[in-house]
Amino acid sequence: MNDSIRDIGIHDQVDMLIPRIMAGFRDIIELKRPDMEILKYDNTHRDYFFSREASMAIGQCHRYLDKFSEAARYGLDDARHVVAYHPEATIVMGRMSGWDDEKVKALHGLNSRLAGIRLITYDHLLAQGESLVNYLSQDIAEEAPVEDISF
Repeated sequence: MNDSIRDIGIHDQVDMLIPRIMAGFRDIIELKRPDMEILKYDNTHRDYFFSREASMAIGQCHRYLDKFSEAARYGLDDARHVVAYHPEATIVMGRMSGWDDEKVKALHGLNSRLAGIRLITYDHLLAQGESLVNYLSQDIAEEAPVEDISF
């Protein structure tokens, strides 16, 4: 369940704060448009790099993480239960339609070099949600009580 609280500073409002498993701690979710491009390809160096829009979103989240960490170290002023303790940010933007394995791997590699921020596409988000639902459904099916059949 996400918080209705979005203000982390006087002029800073995040798209969503979501609770971590540990009580009280929150992470930032920043939503961008699905038609935004995440990666560009550099023919000269033969590698992928973050697009202008992705770079701007990373900068925005960097600022939000700093502000949120400062403002909510011991809880937000108006919501003491919302605590920032090494928060992370996830940026959801773009789609991966038409991506080959090299481009998927490039996004994973670029994300692995960011500290506390990751970019995923809406397709990644959907796949993660479906995977979680399937996993939890299997656990529920396995835990279903077996009827006792007595003769």
